[in-house]
Amino acid sequence: MSAKRIIMHIDLDSFFVSVERKFDPSLIGKPVIIGGSAERGVVASCSYEARKFGIHSAMPSKEAARLCPHAIFLRGNHKLYAEASREVTDIIHDSVPLYQKTSVDEFYVDYTGMDRFHNCYQHATEVRQRIIRETRLPISFGMSSGKTVSKIATNQAKPNGQLFVPHGMEKAFLAPLNINAIPGLGESTSQKLYQYGIEKISDLQKADLRFLETILGKYGRHLHEKANGIDPSDVVPHSDRKSISTENTFHHNISDRQTLENILVSMTEELSSKLRRENMLASCMAIKVRYANFETHTQQEKIPLTAAEHILIPGVKNLLKRAWNSHRPVRLIGVRLSSLCSGSYQINLFEDNEERIKLYQAMDKINFKFGDKTVCRAAGMEIGTRNFNPFMRG
Repeated sequence: MSAKRIIMHIDLDSFFVSVERKFDPSLIGKPVIIGGSAERGVVASCSYEARKFGIHSAMPSKEAARLCPHAIFLRGNHKLYAEASREVTDIIHDSVPLYQKTSVDEFYVDYTGMDRFHNCYQHATEVRQRIIRETRLPISFGMSSGKTVSKIATNQAKPNGQLFVPHGMEKAFLAPLNINAIPGLGESTSQKLYQYGIEKISDLQKADLRFLETILGKYGRHLHEKANGIDPSDVVPHSDRKSISTENTFHHNISDRQTLENILVSMTEELSSKLRRENMLASCMAIKVRYANFETHTQQEKIPLTAAEHILIPGVKNLLKRAWNSHRPVRLIGVRLSSLCSGSYQINLFEDNEERIKLYQAMDKINFKFGDKTVCRAAGMEIGTRNFNPFMRG
């Protein structure tokens, strides 16, 4: 007989705002918006005080300013947030047997089997208290038999709370909640279900499975299982060693720096596009340069979690500048993005505007449908047809 699954979901409350408040307590209790300014940019994060005005992530800053004219706008400090994320990750890594980091501020922990030796909820409570004590950041968690119910429990526990859903109580816990509480349920699907009178999760629980599959296809069964608290998906162990990389060996050695830079741009575009497709983020970048005499050099640096090439490309160019030797021709060059974690935080909202986000989404849609390099920067077009071979490795 298999052990009862015990899954914890952890989420740092209004993470970016909380980090800012840690260093500037005068922001506490005020409507704070991270990302751009009142005239330009998009909302990367906002405080609970700002959310009361209908403000949410990825909303154009102009609209947010209209909804809440007295809000405090901050550009954001992604290096500060990345460091805070690492602090929390280190504590979790030191405290639990198996965990998965799904974004800069979100984690799953698998306690399955530990209930033979420990009170798992008590242990989770102690981990949360340690994070609060050592980082001075508010954090919430939910615990249940699966990822979906635990994530919903976390959202119900916010702000700065915790909630345990006992085994066998999943359906009863979910029943009174609006269907929008189910993670990943989009607005269009919600509206479609509303048309059929399905508003609460209890309505989904009672709905005929064949009917749901008729109106939603295969997703209907998936949604029905989530509504009934069924989610057998595993907590995938976190690893800082995973990376994605590509390299190219030239038929003729190259001595022109601009040519090498163009090749690096193309490589970085491919890798960042693949990261977004795989729903991954990188926090370390590196280049490899092998000279004609087979001597190999690498340059690398830590970066805030991102999958946006307008952040990665300048960094890669800078690494080439540091590695460049004009007196030595190059026979191989490569790019590696590492320290990966899962997460949908794909675009650096602190420095982006609405147009850039729409551009990324449009580029990805075309490239995902018709193949890599269908749309790319001019610098990468000349070498866009080269046979690069990006790959994931653990």
